[in-house]
Amino acid sequence: MNTYYVYILTNPYHTVLYVGVTNNLERRVGEHKAGAVEGFTKQYNVSKLVYFETSPSTMQAIEREKQLKAGSRAKKLTLIMEMNPTWQDLMAE
Repeated sequence: MNTYYVYILTNPYHTVLYVGVTNNLERRVGEHKAGAVEGFTKQYNVSKLVYFETSPSTMQAIEREKQLKAGSRAKKLTLIMEMNPTWQDLMAE
């Protein structure tokens, strides 16, 4: 059985939120931390994992990612506060 992850990253000041999906959370967050991912996350220094959830299928994970991206910042903040109220990096080195 495969596991897929929908995750939220932020920058050091918690001013930017990024929602992504992957089948290997450790590898993907490592890529963000290393600055290996060109684009938004590298430009805004977004590499701190503050939220994630699992899904059993690619399609469900992608649908959840779309749902979170379309949602308000307030809804994302609520998810983060429920799972990680101190905003710790869940993938700290």
